[in-house]
Amino acid sequence: MGNCIQQLSESVTLIASDDTWIEGNAIQQLHTTSKLAGMRRVAGMPDLHPGRGYPVGAAFFSTGRLYPALIGGDIGCGMALWTTDLDARKSPAEKLEKRLGNIDAPLDDAWQTLVSELAPANVGFQQALGTIGGGNHFAELQRIDHIYDPQAVAALQLDMKQLVLLVHSGSRGLGGSILEQHIHRHGHAGLVQDSADCVDYLAQHDGALQYAEANRQLIARRMLDRLGANGQQVLDVHHNLVTPAAIQGENGWLHRKGATPSDTGLVVIPGSRGDYSYLAAPIPSEASLFSLAHGAGRKWMRSECKDRLVKRYSPAQLSRTKLGSHVVCQDKHLIYEEAPEAYKPVDSIIASMEQAGLLTVLAKLRPVLTYKTRGGCC
Repeated sequence: MGNCIQQLSESVTLIASDDTWIEGNAIQQLHTTSKLAGMRRVAGMPDLHPGRGYPVGAAFFSTGRLYPALIGGDIGCGMALWTTDLDARKSPAEKLEKRLGNIDAPLDDAWQTLVSELAPANVGFQQALGTIGGGNHFAELQRIDHIYDPQAVAALQLDMKQLVLLVHSGSRGLGGSILEQHIHRHGHAGLVQDSADCVDYLAQHDGALQYAEANRQLIARRMLDRLGANGQQVLDVHHNLVTPAAIQGENGWLHRKGATPSDTGLVVIPGSRGDYSYLAAPIPSEASLFSLAHGAGRKWMRSECKDRLVKRYSPAQLSRTKLGSHVVCQDKHLIYEEAPEAYKPVDSIIASMEQAGLLTVLAKLRPVLTYKTRGGCC
């Protein structure tokens, strides 16, 4: 257990086994971030990888000031899991793909009443609600492959005979606009706690969290509507956000960038689009700053994926996975960037957190149909 919680310095912790592949630049970014003014603790998760100046797959605890750049532009990005009444034995990927069609376009007028109920008013970007976006975002129909804790799974009303739906998306252009405004005014210096600018940012941040949650719900409802199915939300968890927190007796701000909270209930940790996802019960720990990995973590930079893979796979070949699932992604660059080979094996990520005593796996979920985009990356 001990070797999965590595103390790299007095203020930097890494949750990873000795054989977890982590790029050196990501470790360097952890150390660089730990030197920001007011930063007390930094924790990297096993899915850690380099970001634009700051690492992804990490949590950061500061006092006296908070850092919007550590959360990034996709404020509120997260995972939502839904039950469905789709028969897992009678819902082949081909049939589901045909019925789903194209869900890239804005929601039509029939959805506007629900949009007004769910989304924060007057924040703009209403046209993007109910759409997935680009990058690593997706919506995926899955079947339950294995149950490790039957009682816990039954309590969620999950059934191996029915498909589940996992939605990964965030605040679309809204979060990016909030970060852009902040960087234009303040650069990367952070915001002094309780200052007018800090209060203003937190209000915008909380609006983006509400927007992101509404977006995931609208994506799920839109898909269920297309598929003629019913469903209920089981969980919705943000993994890009900042919250007040107390760590080792100090009050401050806990930033998460691609880090799933371990102190708010059950979570789903997905692999790549050709890998399993895991439903897990977190075991909260200060060692990981009450955080877990949010996925498998990138192994390759996006810019190098197509060159590495284009001679091995066509886009059509990448739309079928080794697990038999289908991937809807008609952006020829994105399908290479999101190929399973570009990510770490999710089993290794889960194993590191299990060995560190940070979670208990409840169920393993197998992909059936992944939707990313029917057209260009949006």
